[in-house]
Amino acid sequence: MKKIFCALIVVGIFFGAVSGFAEMRAGAYSISPYIGIYKFEGNLDLDSGPTYGVRLGYDFTKRFGLEADLGYVDTKYTEFAPDRYTDVYNYRLEALYHFFPDKKLVPFAAVGFGGQSMNYKNTSKSDSTHFAGDYGVGLKYFLTENVALRTDLRHILGFASIENNLAWTFGLTFLFGGEKPMAEKAIVREAAAPAVMAPADSDGDGVADSSDKCPGTPAGVKVDLNGCPLDMDGDGVYDYLDKCPDTPKGVKVDKDGCPLDTDRDGVADYRDNCPSTPAGVKVDKDGCPLDMDGDGIYDYLDKCPDTPKGVKVDANGCPLDSDKDGVYDYLDKCPGTPGGIKVDKDGCPVKASITLKIQFDTGKSVIKKEYRDEIKQVADFMKQYPHTDAVIEGHTDNVGREAANVKLSQARANSVRDYLIKEFGIDKDRLKAVGYGPKKPIASNATAEGKQQNRRVEAIITTVVRK
Repeated sequence: MKKIFCALIVVGIFFGAVSGFAEMRAGAYSISPYIGIYKFEGNLDLDSGPTYGVRLGYDFTKRFGLEADLGYVDTKYTEFAPDRYTDVYNYRLEALYHFFPDKKLVPFAAVGFGGQSMNYKNTSKSDSTHFAGDYGVGLKYFLTENVALRTDLRHILGFASIENNLAWTFGLTFLFGGEKPMAEKAIVREAAAPAVMAPADSDGDGVADSSDKCPGTPAGVKVDLNGCPLDMDGDGVYDYLDKCPDTPKGVKVDKDGCPLDTDRDGVADYRDNCPSTPAGVKVDKDGCPLDMDGDGIYDYLDKCPDTPKGVKVDANGCPLDSDKDGVYDYLDKCPGTPGGIKVDKDGCPVKASITLKIQFDTGKSVIKKEYRDEIKQVADFMKQYPHTDAVIEGHTDNVGREAANVKLSQARANSVRDYLIKEFGIDKDRLKAVGYGPKKPIASNATAEGKQQNRRVEAIITTVVRK
């Protein structure tokens, strides 16, 4: 390996003695032999060791190129016993990006993908091959236009059992072919000027008319080797016309080079999860209409945009109202209210009631005139609410025999029932008269005042109010 390294140095010095112009150039092929140190980490149980190999590359432009890296690491497997030699072969394809390609000292970044094979000797461990990716940086220092000193640092990220390996290498890069350096071109043109006329270049872009595929390029516009304006994002719109010069590859663009936004919501089609949003509708970062209450109905369609979180809604975004009483289910304390019933703010039926209480003279069942207006109110209530029925209860004090009192209380109840039928036309089937005698006093029968209160007819009528 020392002999190889010395040979590289000698070759580099030899070429370094030759005058030339130092810079990267498009279309050049390269061979880069190297030596270095390879550090294993993870659970491979391999010693760090020397590495050497060669890189074969091609530069598409001054800045961008590809290299195939074929390397070998001389190491030992140390899990069970030392001195178990292992051959490790690395093979990767890397993309290189050169910074300051027109300088003698050219820094660059690299990223690649490939594999690593282990050949174990004198051990029971099976040979293996793993996929691995890598990234890193490097420097090229041009000694001549065709020879550069080079150093590289790589971080290898493997799969399976390979983890975080590091490789530092040093070597030379030999360039072949490609476009001549600009400095050399200038000298050649200057020397040849007296004898040869410069090729015609009508648009002054530096590309002769005979080779210019875009002969009408505006003045000052940068062009490629074919004389056409640059299009760095490859969207078909030249950079000097492109208002969105960093469009991702493959994205459709408009005449200004910007990604299409068919629904004009401010979110490009390639990122728009809702590409047909109606005009004027506010959208989120994904191009979908806003849904501020999170009920699944977009705000522009939501008739109830402030629905509390977690509440089930209908197609209009409004909370469900299963019994159609006008009170949402999540607020309804009486969710099964029949149709046509008037309800309160809690969704429960509204009830209406009226109470009839009239008194009679001792032993009498004749209705006094002073109570006829109260009876009329009962009749009006029953007419207003035709679904109501009334139970008219007759009562007495405890004076006399109980049987006679029961008969008297029944007569009092009947007199009120008959009055409602004859005077106000209330259907007899809606009225029931019951006499209880002295069984349900509301006052003490020990006083005349109490007895007067017990000689009475009562009716309490309650109904559910309908709409």
